[in-house]
Amino acid sequence: MKISYNWLKEYLAFDENHESIANKLTSLGLEVEGITKFESIPGGLEGIVVGKTQSIKKHPNADRLKITTVDIGEDEPLQIVCGAPNVDKNQTVAVATVGTALYPNKEKVKIKKSKIRGEISNGMICGQDELNLGEYDDGIMILDDTLKVGTPLSKIYKIEFDWIYEIGLTPNRADAMGHLGVARDLKAKLTQEGQNLELKTPPVSNFSIDKRTKNIKINIEDSLSTPRYCGIVMENIKVEDSPKWLQNKIISIGLSPINNIVDITNYVMHDIGQPLHAFDYDKINDQTINVKKYKKELKFKTLDEVERIISPNDLTISDSKHPLCLAGIFGGFDSGISYETNSIFIESAFFDPVTVRKSAKHHNLSTDSSYMFERGIDPNTTKYALKRAVLMIKEICNGSLVSSDLIDLYPKPLEDAQIILGFEKIEKIIGKKIKKEVIKNIISSLDIKINSITESNLGLSIPYYRNDVKREADVIEEILRIYGYDNIDSATKINQSIILEKNNYKNKIIDSISNHLVSVGFYEIMTNSLVSVKKNKLNNDLKNLKNVEMLNFSSIDQSQLRNSMIFSGLEVIKYNVNRKKIDLKLFEFGKEYHKTDDGKYIEIEKLAIFIHGPKSNQHWNNSEKKSDYYFLKGIVKSLTDRIGFNNVKTKPIVSHNISVGETISYNKSEILNFGIINKDICKFFDLDEDVLYAEMDINTILNKFSNKPAQFQSISKFPEVNRDLSILIDSDIKFENIYKVSKQINQKLIKEITLFDVYEGKNLPKNKKSYGISFKMQDNDKTLSEAEIESVMSNITSKLKKEFNAELR
Repeated sequence: MKISYNWLKEYLAFDENHESIANKLTSLGLEVEGITKFESIPGGLEGIVVGKTQSIKKHPNADRLKITTVDIGEDEPLQIVCGAPNVDKNQTVAVATVGTALYPNKEKVKIKKSKIRGEISNGMICGQDELNLGEYDDGIMILDDTLKVGTPLSKIYKIEFDWIYEIGLTPNRADAMGHLGVARDLKAKLTQEGQNLELKTPPVSNFSIDKRTKNIKINIEDSLSTPRYCGIVMENIKVEDSPKWLQNKIISIGLSPINNIVDITNYVMHDIGQPLHAFDYDKINDQTINVKKYKKELKFKTLDEVERIISPNDLTISDSKHPLCLAGIFGGFDSGISYETNSIFIESAFFDPVTVRKSAKHHNLSTDSSYMFERGIDPNTTKYALKRAVLMIKEICNGSLVSSDLIDLYPKPLEDAQIILGFEKIEKIIGKKIKKEVIKNIISSLDIKINSITESNLGLSIPYYRNDVKREADVIEEILRIYGYDNIDSATKINQSIILEKNNYKNKIIDSISNHLVSVGFYEIMTNSLVSVKKNKLNNDLKNLKNVEMLNFSSIDQSQLRNSMIFSGLEVIKYNVNRKKIDLKLFEFGKEYHKTDDGKYIEIEKLAIFIHGPKSNQHWNNSEKKSDYYFLKGIVKSLTDRIGFNNVKTKPIVSHNISVGETISYNKSEILNFGIINKDICKFFDLDEDVLYAEMDINTILNKFSNKPAQFQSISKFPEVNRDLSILIDSDIKFENIYKVSKQINQKLIKEITLFDVYEGKNLPKNKKSYGISFKMQDNDKTLSEAEIESVMSNITSKLKKEFNAELR
């Protein structure tokens, strides 16, 4: 939100500079994120002086250029090359000296001493468009001959200077959405500092009805969405460009001038914080205004000439036949103000914030008006703002008349909140005893009415525009905000609560995992849990679970909660790969969201690990090695060891999202999956290389292991034995099937079965692939003999030949 320093001074006659005021606004919670200088003429005409052309001759090397000598009041005249067709001798002109910055078309151009077709040019004779003093006319600007040579143009033309604050307004501070609200807050701060300044609000006491020749009928069909609605008709309107002072006001806060009527409504909106809208009165059918919701969908063209579909949830301003406006959001194309408009109807209303927000999000519209209505404006300024706009129109549009009564429909006035504030509670929360008189002065300066005073309490009425102040604690926060956080001394005593071990176990596990992964080269990421429908559809492991839809999503790309951690991580990898960062080792703690058939919502907290690209950066003494399945497996093994898993079991993974991988179980509960992400999923994210992935269910780990002491078992003193098989099988056979058949041969001796190589392609028969499989065997009671080992391997080979028609390679 942009706030003008000069505009604030119209409300408060303070003497402090713009930087001091910025610091005070920030201390009030209206954080100033930036300050920019505004000049009604960009550059402020610095370096532009009055000159007199003395001589002119044709450029020897260019037909359209001329060489001039120009007197600018210095010892020697300047030679300037000029291409304007109207340049001549003895003209009074505007000269940009060397080093001057010009801003034609808002782009900075610095004037330098240069050679143009071989001739020196020491400056520039300017046109009015180049100085932002008029429109382009293909020539230089001729000045009044009475002007003294060498006079800076900044002394001839009136230039307005201002400082514009960019305020990061938090959603709860709806009261500060206009200059009046900010000035009101600033006054309270200055009053606390001893500056008793008057808040000078523009008077509307001379508002009057000129005649009652125009009728307008207003019907509010949805009073819940429209608690208050005011309107008035004016005639003899001449729509034209606004006066320069009004245009500069509008431009200074980032708006573009349109015409005097629209500019006045925009000015009042940013001045008071009350959106207004003006309609062409003659385009209102039957001179009837209906504030309503339509029961059926219908087409409606807005001011931006976009045809939109009005839904039954959209509040509209309509006439007897058609919608005229999306209430509080955007006007209609057919009822807008044009240069042919002679009579206008102006509305000033209070619309329900929730209704406006839903419609704005539905139509993907964000306007200054919707921004204010969504946060909640002051219903008590509705009528005042309308009168203010009417008086401005009468002042700027000579001869304009108020030709109807001011209609104010406010059947159920919104009541101020009532709060009892205890002095002891103030001291307890703030941590300092503030004098009662100071507290009362601060409260009064915030326009909070004190209804009653006792030794222990204050009875308060909170203005409705402070819709964020609902509780006793909120009032105390307001007191502290004005009193100043810096005026509260730091406590000399610190109290700390002891967290029980069982409540802190989850944090310990997460910290342990994080520290370990960071120590082996991983980076933690934090991603948005909102994803698109297309991404969630990639997950084919959902089974009977459904996706969680967002009711009021801001973008179609954020319309659902993610059902898998995979998609958020792949988006990060895609972002980095597109920027030539390919060696990625990432992890994230986050949640997956699901919905059951009976409407219950499920949140699963997980750890997700992603690996892409080489294991490490290429170095002169280190050849680049690609991260592979076994690198991931090593990371997973180190992680389970770090947490303290014992006697875990592994088996081939059953997943559509992970093409090749394993599942780790403990006490018959699956705790971790890892492998290579399905290529179709990677392809969706434009990733050509394999992405290694592991995921761990945090809550399952906590349920299995929390509060259990570490268990140890002796290491077998008998050696492990490894044997490898290389087999040729059909392409459609999965490792999972081979694993199950092999494991059944001798579950006591076979401790682990690992797939270490997969090959398909050249030198193999069609529809065949080669598996390299490693078998780890061990007997806890004795050393295995060669005969026992060969017997197991022979049985495995025979079984694989029988079940899968496997061939030894």
